[in-house]
Amino acid sequence: MKISYKWLKDYVHADISVAEIDELLTFSGLEVEGIEKVESVKGGLEHVVIAEVLTCVDHPNSDHLHLTTVDVGGDNPLKIVCGAPNVAAGQKVVCAQIGTRIWTSDTEFYEIKKGKLRGEVSEGMLCAYDELQLGDSHDGIIVLPDDAPVGMPAKEYFNIEEDYVIEVAITANRGDATSHIGVARDLVAVLNTRKNASLEIQYPQVAQLPHIDSTPITVDVENVEKAPRYSGLLLENVRVKPSPDWLQNRLRMVGVRPINNVVDVTNYVLMEVGQPMHAFDADKVKGDRVVVKCLPQNTSFVTLDGVERKLNDYDLMICNSEEPMCIAGVFGGEKSGVSDNTTRVFLESAYFDAASVRKTAKQHGLKTDASFRFERGSDPNITIWALRRAAYLLQDLAEATIASDLIDVYPNQIKPVQIELNYQKIFDLVGKEFPINVIRTALMSLDFHISEENEDGMTVQVPTCKSDVTRECDVVEEIMRIYGYNNIEVGNKVTSCLSYGVKPNPRRIQNVVSDYLSDNGFYEIMNNSLTKSDYYENNDDFPISQAVKILNPLSRELNVMRQTLLYGGLESIVRNINHKLSDIKMYEFGNVYKLNMGYEAPVDGSVDVKKKYFEEKHLSIFMSGNQIAENWKLGSMMVDFDYIKSYVINILRRMRVDMSRLQVVPSKCCFYSEGLEFVFSNGKILCSIGTVSKDVLKKMDCKQQVFYADINWSLLLKYYPVNNIEYVEVPKYPEVRRDLALVVEKSITFSDLEKVARSTEKKLLKRVGLFDVYEGKGVPDGMKSYAMSFILQDKDKTLTDKQIDAAMDKLIKSFKNQLNAQIRG
Repeated sequence: MKISYKWLKDYVHADISVAEIDELLTFSGLEVEGIEKVESVKGGLEHVVIAEVLTCVDHPNSDHLHLTTVDVGGDNPLKIVCGAPNVAAGQKVVCAQIGTRIWTSDTEFYEIKKGKLRGEVSEGMLCAYDELQLGDSHDGIIVLPDDAPVGMPAKEYFNIEEDYVIEVAITANRGDATSHIGVARDLVAVLNTRKNASLEIQYPQVAQLPHIDSTPITVDVENVEKAPRYSGLLLENVRVKPSPDWLQNRLRMVGVRPINNVVDVTNYVLMEVGQPMHAFDADKVKGDRVVVKCLPQNTSFVTLDGVERKLNDYDLMICNSEEPMCIAGVFGGEKSGVSDNTTRVFLESAYFDAASVRKTAKQHGLKTDASFRFERGSDPNITIWALRRAAYLLQDLAEATIASDLIDVYPNQIKPVQIELNYQKIFDLVGKEFPINVIRTALMSLDFHISEENEDGMTVQVPTCKSDVTRECDVVEEIMRIYGYNNIEVGNKVTSCLSYGVKPNPRRIQNVVSDYLSDNGFYEIMNNSLTKSDYYENNDDFPISQAVKILNPLSRELNVMRQTLLYGGLESIVRNINHKLSDIKMYEFGNVYKLNMGYEAPVDGSVDVKKKYFEEKHLSIFMSGNQIAENWKLGSMMVDFDYIKSYVINILRRMRVDMSRLQVVPSKCCFYSEGLEFVFSNGKILCSIGTVSKDVLKKMDCKQQVFYADINWSLLLKYYPVNNIEYVEVPKYPEVRRDLALVVEKSITFSDLEKVARSTEKKLLKRVGLFDVYEGKGVPDGMKSYAMSFILQDKDKTLTDKQIDAAMDKLIKSFKNQLNAQIRG
């Protein structure tokens, strides 16, 4: 939120610099993000002067340009080529001299230089309103009254002001600070508490509302829950015209574009005190009746920006007797706004429910200054003051007259919250004792009312502008931020308690695997848990029906929770490839989310979130490009399936997974062109490894091969052995290796052979290895040859040839009987 330094000082009469304000606000909870010196017009009209056109003739080489001589108050007139249709001799104009910067946006400009146009010298530019950001007109150059003084700097003629704009970060709970007076309140409280000042906020003048028996416009609030208070006032004899320079300048300083005096006044009051207001053309209020209600679903409504929107049945609307006029607290309608022909204005000043405004604004994608304040909780008891303030300004700037009695529909008055404070409890929470007067000064400066006080504590009434202060600890927080957190010393005593973590420690285990991958050249990534639903449309692996959808998504790109880490990782890979980083090794720990399709809610309508939604943690590993950086000796070595598989096997071994309990089977996932799955005997998939399919890569616009591994981390932790690692004595007797070449059908995998071997020889067989796979000459069609190693060992004695041969014969027999294998010579 932007705060004007000069504007702020209207309410705080203290000799205080911008730098001091920066420090005091930041250390009191209103973080100052930046301070910028600005002019009410970008560039401050530097090198721009009032001038007089002495001569004007047609350009000899153009049918629309003119050659002019212009007096700018110097010794010699300037020669300027001008293309404006309304330029003529004798006019008083605005001239941008050489060196002037013409700003086309907040960051872009072009500089006026001496040059030639169609062969004729031009030493400046005669300007239109929009070129100097003094208006929107580009019909021709600015023509000033005859008494405009030649040579006067344009910044003086147009009253261009210089100021400092303070950018303040407003958190969601600080609705009380969304205005100049709100910020001034905090500044006064800090100065009174820390500097022993005795300041008060200097409130501006407001109109005295006369009692008028008639109320030409009636107000009916049908939805009191969403509109607890609705106040209004009718003004007549209104003259709609541009606002004076001082008002336009102040609005520009805080980023608001001036429109006309009526709309500008409502925006001024908004920025001044934080109360959103809306001005209706009273002649367009059909039936002289304002109705506050919700309309049927999909009702059409055209907003001020000319966009037709379909309303929801929960959107609160301001209507007349026939049609809607405004989305309450968010945006006005196209038909009921103030125009140049308006003479009667109905001013609205209301208090709308924060949740209702937030929901409507988000659903329609409308973020306005009004919704920004209503969403944070406006003050229900300031609506009348805001009306009186706006009426006072319109009486002065638009010659308006008050034409109705005050309208105030407020059936259930919102009273200030009363909170009892105990001094000792305050000191305990703060961690320091300080004078009671500090508490009293801080609270009274923040408009808290002390209703009772004794030696032990006090009872205070919380101002209704502070909707987030409801408990004693909230009041203590207010005291602490005004007193200053940095004024609370850190003691010499440290108090702690012993705690014992669960075993195994998930964080420590994750760090072990992270260190392993990082030490091997992998980079850890962290992607958003929110992603776009397009990834799951027509997806057999992760159907859209199982996606956890966001009720109020920030955008279409973030409208569901992710079901897999695959797509976020591929986005990161594509981003790296686009930045010419093609050798990629990355990993990510993250949660995935799904709907439990088998869950049925109880009859009473209650929902068990843990049963309805399914959440588990996964580890994803991505590899693409070269295994190592290209060099003169090894050249380029592309990563492959076996390369990523080796890392997965090493991780499982580090996690002390009993590999004999796992079965390796071909993956059925469609996002792999080929892949394997490691499955427990109970059918649960521990991890999968594979080559990402070309269809998925094409969808992600990824132009190089990617290998992907997904480990179910939650399941892995579940099977992690709790017992400590025990030392096993090194065997005294040697191992024996025997090799076999087995010819089997192509459908048979190495894991099938290993499973048969281990089930056949449980005592002597220690390890089974695979060192060659062959298909081709000498092997029948539809078959393949596995060259396997078998490590045999007896821990009690040295194996004899007879024992070894018996074990191998038993293995060969099992391979033949169970898998129809043939021994290859």
